[in-house]
Amino acid sequence: MLDPRQVKTIADAKAIIEQRKLSHVKVGVFDVDGILRGKYMSRAKFLSALESGYGFCDVVLGWDCQDQLYDNVKFTGWHTGYPDAPVRILPESCRPLPFEEEGLLFLSEFTHEAERICPRAILRRVLQRAKGLGFEAYAGFEYEVFFFNETPDSVRAKNYRDLKPMAPGWFGYSVIRNSVAADFYRQLLATCEEMDFGIEGLHEETGPGVIEAAIAFDDALASADKAALFKTFVKILAQRNSMMATFMAKWSAHYPGQSGHIHISLKKAGQSAFYDANKPHTMSDTMRHFVGGQQRLMPELLAMVAPTINSYTRLIPGFWAPTDSTWGVENRTCALRVIPGGAKSQRVEYRVAAADANPYVILAAAIASGLYGIENRIEPEPQVEGNAYDKKFPESLALPRTLWDSAQRLKVSSMAREYFGDAFVEHFAATREWEEREYRRHISDWELARYFEII
Repeated sequence: MLDPRQVKTIADAKAIIEQRKLSHVKVGVFDVDGILRGKYMSRAKFLSALESGYGFCDVVLGWDCQDQLYDNVKFTGWHTGYPDAPVRILPESCRPLPFEEEGLLFLSEFTHEAERICPRAILRRVLQRAKGLGFEAYAGFEYEVFFFNETPDSVRAKNYRDLKPMAPGWFGYSVIRNSVAADFYRQLLATCEEMDFGIEGLHEETGPGVIEAAIAFDDALASADKAALFKTFVKILAQRNSMMATFMAKWSAHYPGQSGHIHISLKKAGQSAFYDANKPHTMSDTMRHFVGGQQRLMPELLAMVAPTINSYTRLIPGFWAPTDSTWGVENRTCALRVIPGGAKSQRVEYRVAAADANPYVILAAAIASGLYGIENRIEPEPQVEGNAYDKKFPESLALPRTLWDSAQRLKVSSMAREYFGDAFVEHFAATREWEEREYRRHISDWELARYFEII
């Protein structure tokens, strides 16, 4: 019997479907916000689609996370009639569905015109560029996620206020907490392992009901697949246990934000391209230029890295998130943390990243900006020593403070257009402008409490 991890080709995919005698298969594709949109497909339809692809309504590239239609994008809309866009099934993405007996999941990727704005395709093209330069990129995602003893109905009934965390208090790295909740921890670890996004480390973070998970590193495209599936199925597992999980960048003003840090390294001819024992901090020239590119371009690409209104509530001093495009060696107050080590461990941690970003989009931004630095031999600014929050930096290193401002920076970025294409930049920036406009249409509790009576 074929194991899902052994599926690499169309022939393998056909064989495992036949072996499991499945009547239906689940297929899905990730949208602009990193949400898995999918459906069940009959066995006959799936076997045919393996060869010729299938159609997926392109509205999933034309609406927001609440299924509200964008009115400011060119790719799709009422003006196109929301046709089906062609997609290809990715045999190598085969995963078991632990909650569905012998069920299987296959990821898909948009093709033809839709490929120009497909998040997974954007990352794939960046990695092809890296390959053209002789590099192979590797990555590992770390996520912080809050769990609540709530349900989709209860959080709405409470208007998302006064939610009950999985555990009370601030208790980072608590053995008490992870032992009391051992049943859920074991379910989480087993699900991640079975679905091939295994966890290298899992622990309680600082805050009530928050857990941090480090997903095993892999080549960059596989790593993004793992991260995107982790976010999806952690939510599913939580709800199956009458809980809720959130990857919001910051769900409460009283607690730290939730990071989605990414560890990145490059290899060339099978060897670390980042490690040089004869250089300061064992940083090779390639790594130094990679960091230089990431640092210089972070303000231009921040919309891809911090893609929601909520993202910007996390980027404030003193809450373990950067406010400027800075780098340092083993310095967690910086946006980029260089981690020296041996040839196997030399890497950079992209710490500006939050848990709410689309893994494909943010990894494309992080790697592309580094490649740009290599291609243009960009030298980073002097490294930060000590507390980055206490220091002043050039205006060029300041990160945009709002999603709208970030979208405007992305739209005029020549680097973004070169690496990601005009179609993606214009579409993605428009979706972020839409998000800001949706936010401005609403009245907050703070505004009512501040102005209702007094003004």
